[in-house]
This record gives sequence, C-alpha cells and structure tokens, in this order.
Amino acid sequence: MAEEGPLPEGNRVLRAARLKRGWRSGEAAARAVTAAGREVLGDRTFEVSPRTWRRWESARPGWPRGDCAQALYAAFGHWPEDLGFNAPSGWVRAEGQDTDPSETTGRTHPFSSSVTAAITAGPVSQRYVDPSLIDYFTEQLEGHYRADVLLGPHDLIDTVSAQYALIDRLVRVATGETRRGLLRVGAAYAALVGWLHQDARDLAEATFWRGVAQEVALRVQDPLLISYSLVNQAQVRTDLKDGPGVIDLCEAALNHRSGLPPKIQVMALQQQAHGTSLCNDRKSSDRLLDQAASHVSRVDDELPWGNACRRTPGYLEVQRATCYGRLGLGKEAVALWSEVLRIVPPTARRDRGVYLARFAHAAALAREPDQATELAEQAVSIALDTGSARMRRELTTLRSAMLPWRDTRFGTTLAELLTPLNAEE
Repeated sequence: MAEEGPLPEGNRVLRAARLKRGWRSGEAAARAVTAAGREVLGDRTFEVSPRTWRRWESARPGWPRGDCAQALYAAFGHWPEDLGFNAPSGWVRAEGQDTDPSETTGRTHPFSSSVTAAITAGPVSQRYVDPSLIDYFTEQLEGHYRADVLLGPHDLIDTVSAQYALIDRLVRVATGETRRGLLRVGAAYAALVGWLHQDARDLAEATFWRGVAQEVALRVQDPLLISYSLVNQAQVRTDLKDGPGVIDLCEAALNHRSGLPPKIQVMALQQQAHGTSLCNDRKSSDRLLDQAASHVSRVDDELPWGNACRRTPGYLEVQRATCYGRLGLGKEAVALWSEVLRIVPPTARRDRGVYLARFAHAAALAREPDQATELAEQAVSIALDTGSARMRRELTTLRSAMLPWRDTRFGTTLAELLTPLNAEE
C-alpha cells in the first residue's frame, strides 16, 4: 500500500478548528456536527459518522455533501471555506444566511453552535413538564461542577450546552413555579457553560454565555442570580485584564449588599480584589479579600451554583496568591502557594495544575529559576492530560517571567518542557 502523504493544509485547518472547539477526537466532532445538523436541517435521521469525520481529516477527504456543509457551518460558526474546503459548484448556504462571508468580522453567525444551543428558534411542541425535572437538572449540575475539577472544560462543554438547550425548550412550554424553577437552574447552566469556555480560553464564547446567564436571571427577576451573573461577567473582564471593568461589575453586584447572602458577597469581593490588583492597588486588594474572609464561615445556602468558596481548599489564599503574583510580589506569592499546594487534593488535577503554573511564575518573580522549572514540569504534565487552556496561558506568562534565564540551563529546560504544548496549539 502506498504511504500517505502529509496532511493537506486545508485539513490541518479543519483539525485545528476541531481542537479549538474543544472536540478532542473525531468521534466528539462527529457527534457535535450531527446534533447541529439535526437542529438546522430539522432531520432527526441526519448523521455524520466518526468514519466520515476521519475521512474529512484524511489525506484525500472529498467534499461533504450540501447538508453536511450546512451542519459544519452550524457546528463551527464558519463557512466551509474557512475550514479549508473549496466550495463546490451549487453549494447552498444555510437557510436565512444572505451575508457574504467576506463581509463578516466575528465568529458568531446566525447558525453558530452557541446560538443553536442557547436559543430555540420557532415553535416548540407542547408537552407536560414535570416539576421534578428541576431537582434532576440541579443534581446533574452539581455533578458537572465536580467533573470540571477532575476533567477540565473540553470534555464537558458539549454535554452541559446540550442540557441547557433542553432546559430552554422546557421553559418555553412550562408554566408557573415550574417555569420559574427551570429558569433559575437554566441561568446556572448558562453560567457554567460560560465558565467552561472561559477556562478553554475562548473569551468570545464565554462572553456570549455570560450574557445568556444574565438575560435568564433578569427574566426570572432573581436578585441573587443577577448579582451572580454580574460577577461572572467580571471574571471574563479579569481575563481581559480590564481592571476598571471588573470593579464596575462587582460594585453593581454588591449594590444591595444588605440583602445578599454571604456567598454572593464573597464572590463579588474577591473578584473585585482581582480588579484592583489589575490596577496595581495592593492595599485595596488586601482590604477586599479580608472583607470576603469575614463572610466565608457564614456561607450556608443550598444553591447549586457559586460554591467554589466552599469546595476549594484555601479558596481565599488562592485568590490572594494570584493577586500577589499579578502585582509582582513574588516572595509573598511563593509563601502562599506553598501553603495552598499542601492542602489541594490530588483529585483536583485541573486546579492543581493551574496553581502549580502560578506558583512557578511566582518563583520566577522571586528569582528562583530552579524551583520555577521544577514546578513547571509538573504543571505541563497536567496541562497535557486535561487540555486546559488556562494552564497554557499561565505557562506562557511563566515563559515571560523566565526571560532573564533564557540563555541558561533553566531557560533551555523550560523551552523543552513547553515544546509539547506548543505542538498541540
């Protein structure tokens, strides 16, 4: 049998697009495109098999037929040309799409996968909605939070998005308290999808889903959920390094502080501390974290969302160490990370990997390059296992902090450690 040649450029683009969407395998991509195709085409028998997907990514893929092209467009939010295919004659655009692709500037299109999952277009079949579904989705949500700590974002995005889509359809036909209960849990699901995209470093998708969560919170007129959604948006602003924006959103979340439960106050205060650290204001960061600490012991609600302050060992120490690293306080951050890593359970691999990467960055700031490279080795191993883009970002920051040693054995060692991550990008 003749040896296959190198993968064509177009198919490398297709593979890269798949990985960017968080689909770690062809099987996952085939499932996602199948779901998107059924939604857009209205054909429950439509299917893209894993074998077909592998053929598309092979050396001799052939062009997908028209319905598959529409499914690809719906799943990726791109025209097929953007994915490396040359459109055949007679290819038909997705129904309702009249804009030339050269005129678009963003990723979100009328049939993007985000919109497909978040918004159910057209009428929904009437059905009875059992109130016990609220408890079912709540229990599932708690399981997703646990799985996020163990797995990272990529293996969960499709599952949680699909469950939100189901909740959205049920809300359309539910009534009374059942409808309100589904709206509440739906807001929490949308917030989690936003977090998963944020952890995967897709800030455009994260912003979209944070907006969905806020819309649902406003529809149910729940002040706790509204404040929670504002803090979630502040998290995105933190990753965008917009300190004033973070502070604005957290102050808005705290506007009715007297009526807010301790959990919301903890979340808003610690996130505002990140905003002030982005503004290089250590005094305010410490003050806000101290205020948050005074509320932690009083967090006792049964809400399924926002439980990181109870679930994460050394939660506020983690926030303070992160702020100190951002402020360039290497020695102070090293001392805190040393304490945090002693109490983080081995099962929390994603969190542990992020902490190790930040610890390594702090060690570099404290001019301890040997310790920084040792910690980086552990973080890289977890980053490769989980595919966490957040870890990759932290390790990229470490690379910058290690520039003074780039021509030493420490710099060489770090470059070798990071090579597998660069190969997967």
